[in-house]
Amino acid sequence: MIGRNDECWCGSNKKWKKCHYPHSGEFNSNDTHKGKDLAQEYLQKYDIYVKSQAQITKIKAACKLASKILDQTCAQAQAGVSTQYLNDFAHNLHIEAGAIPAPLHYGKPPYPKSICTSLNDVICHGIPNDIPLKEGDILNIDVTCILDGYYGDCSRMVAIGPINKERQLVVDVSYECLMRSIAILKPNIPVCAIGEVIEDYAAAHGCSVVNQFVGHGVGLKFHEGPQIPHHFNNNQIKLIPGMTFTIEPMINAGVVQAVIDQQDGWTARTADRKASAQWEHTVCITEHGYEILTTWTRSM
Repeated sequence: MIGRNDECWCGSNKKWKKCHYPHSGEFNSNDTHKGKDLAQEYLQKYDIYVKSQAQITKIKAACKLASKILDQTCAQAQAGVSTQYLNDFAHNLHIEAGAIPAPLHYGKPPYPKSICTSLNDVICHGIPNDIPLKEGDILNIDVTCILDGYYGDCSRMVAIGPINKERQLVVDVSYECLMRSIAILKPNIPVCAIGEVIEDYAAAHGCSVVNQFVGHGVGLKFHEGPQIPHHFNNNQIKLIPGMTFTIEPMINAGVVQAVIDQQDGWTARTADRKASAQWEHTVCITEHGYEILTTWTRSM
């Protein structure tokens, strides 16, 4: 771990405490002036929006809605049902709630659907289609909604009937990686500590951690700073109150590499076609720890 008197990681040849160290001491909630300065520093240096309490309240509402849509959509997933049906179901729930599905038309090429449905060996960004689900499938459903201009983002796994040992392994390990990494969150720990917890647990269970995709800041935009790597890394940005971001470890049963579908430009599959799984929460750093803003519950 880098120390305050060590050379800064940015190559400035200055001590870390004189350069990118985010605060002159432990976070002090009574120091309003320094809090404002720190928020401005984080935005300028890292593209991190430190949210106000009013903004967090709005982000919570968006996260609560995203979780509700996710749970209701997952309840529809069963053998014989297509992921296109799940997409249409979730899309209608957004409209009924006065919300917008954030993935729809997002990015380049524009994402064509309202949710992501990643099946079996698909790591992430799977596109809903008309192929029916079948017994033994595992499915990640990812919902991000925009409510009153604020974003809530979450995903969870669904098993379609009994599943084999490989698929059960990645489902269980990815969930544990998520919850164990959330449990350490508090002000003044570095972003890299999240990846350490995840990779240590995954490796101990014979799984690999995808490094081509990361968690991310969220709330005012779909994707903000910081990036949250789920693998070993050296990101020394310190967590501070008001940061909101996703943790969404993607865990593979085999090799770590992902292959992007050349036709749709989105679907990411494991290079060896072995199983992959992912669970995702949006979290907020508080003065004394963290709060999980998404409210889905594990049901498998």
